[in-house]
Amino acid sequence: MRPHSASQGAPNAGRFAGGLVAAVLLAACEAASPNHQGPPAVPAAGRATVAASGAPTVAAVAVEEIIDGDTVRLRIGGAAESVRLIGINTPERGECLSAEATERLTELLDGRAITLEQDTSDRDRYGRLLRYVYADGELVNEALVESGLAIARRYEPDTALADRLDTAQARAQAAGAGQWAASACGPATIAQVEITDLVWDAPGDDGQNPNGEWVVIRNAGSGALDLAGWTVKDTSASHRYDFPDGFSLAAGGSVRLSTGCGTDSADALHWCRQGSAVWNNDGDTAFVLDPSGNVVTTHTYGGGSVESSAG
Repeated sequence: MRPHSASQGAPNAGRFAGGLVAAVLLAACEAASPNHQGPPAVPAAGRATVAASGAPTVAAVAVEEIIDGDTVRLRIGGAAESVRLIGINTPERGECLSAEATERLTELLDGRAITLEQDTSDRDRYGRLLRYVYADGELVNEALVESGLAIARRYEPDTALADRLDTAQARAQAAGAGQWAASACGPATIAQVEITDLVWDAPGDDGQNPNGEWVVIRNAGSGALDLAGWTVKDTSASHRYDFPDGFSLAAGGSVRLSTGCGTDSADALHWCRQGSAVWNNDGDTAFVLDPSGNVVTTHTYGGGSVESSAG
């Protein structure tokens, strides 16, 4: 099994979005349930109630910087804090829709009263606060997913709202919102590609047996398909595989992409990941992207279900 920590993706330097003023309440997350309604009402704008043992304290809060689509820097009572929105992942800098995700987060926070809600973990390995973020009562994590500018991502143990975020992603896919639009990142491809198999739990320790997990990709079209420039990824911020130049699939042909190293051939490729697996045993999504970055097909598993879809 691929281990998970409270880390939600490495921090990046970001662009400044000064002048945003918000109210922030730090609260422990309630147990996950369909009736979860979020944290209590926020105090007046420009103030923050910080949950602590004994009487809460009140301090001025400003949103200093929108770092990227899922990270914001706040100043709370004179102390600067980076906050990572949990349960989601937005495109990395330089990837399709990264700038749009950052802009959308800015819009969602600008001039609104903000509430922060903790799940299980307090901080990640980078020292960032891990929180669900509400703006005037709206769950910002969910809003980003529903706009198609973030994907739902289960980061154990902070999964109290994972089902809610998964449902938001299903709505975004059905609506063709954001990254789920066929031409989100450029002209839509006419290629027919499908994921026909995904083995995510290798025998034994996944990290020691990387070639025990793989994904199989099939050209379902009527002609040969040049896959140079195409990409396979999961829901993390770092797992990306780019097909090599000159690699193509004949009509009806398939290739197995294994996580570990090996000798590539016409029907077998190797990610060559070192020291860790790619596919999360608790649930994940495999994406196949065309050279423009459009989502062409996906394969999702976890939560007792497996689902494939074409972009």
